[in-house]
Amino acid sequence: MIVKYGGNAMKSLELRRAVAAEIAALRGLMPVVVVHGGGPVIERELAARGIASEFRGGLRVTSPAAMDVVEMALCQLNKQLAQDIGGAVGLMGRDCNLLTAEPFDPELGRVGRVTGVNADLLRTLLGAGITPVVGCVAVGPDGDALNINADTAAGAVAGALNEGIIFLTDVDGVYRDYPDPASRAEALSRAEVEEGIGAGWIAGGMIPKVRAALDALDRGAPHATIASGMEAGVLGAAARGEAGTVVTG
Repeated sequence: MIVKYGGNAMKSLELRRAVAAEIAALRGLMPVVVVHGGGPVIERELAARGIASEFRGGLRVTSPAAMDVVEMALCQLNKQLAQDIGGAVGLMGRDCNLLTAEPFDPELGRVGRVTGVNADLLRTLLGAGITPVVGCVAVGPDGDALNINADTAAGAVAGALNEGIIFLTDVDGVYRDYPDPASRAEALSRAEVEEGIGAGWIAGGMIPKVRAALDALDRGAPHATIASGMEAGVLGAAARGEAGTVVTG
């Protein structure tokens, strides 16, 4: 199982460690690869250096100066998460070309689109009983770092390994009428996702998540679920198909 651990689902040390414990428990049932973001940590470090944050279409505009901060912040968080989970190793895209990418849009700066995943490295670690924890920084054609949306990176990893994926975030799934919890969709087809984006009830940061879910399916992942990482027990329930929103092809 691929678990995308969103930055908004790790806003406190207590919560981060609780989710890490759930990931460790899930690993007792199946091999797990963790792909993480780190929005709140990145925001804090950028603000400390007086670098403004700007988003377009749910993606962070990343200047070269911001890229340096993003990579620094995610590298530190990467090692902390690996330590929290235990029996894990923290990796970034630079490690054995784990993630390679190309620039996504010149207006977004150092933001990339994943073009390759070193699946053999991940399989080798999993075969040795080690949980890979992957930060969402990739290597670009020029050898420098590119900022990758963590949802997109996780979807690419799931597709490369042909395994299911759970996107942990700060909401219970995709809402048809946010924030009404009764409007959570248990499942959405590709057509319904496109309809939701067009109608506006799928918007902002949820767009990259549903796009990444569809991309994971296109790349070979058998299933993709968007669920909350803010409550105990949700990860296990999502792995059993009992929580979140399942996106289908």
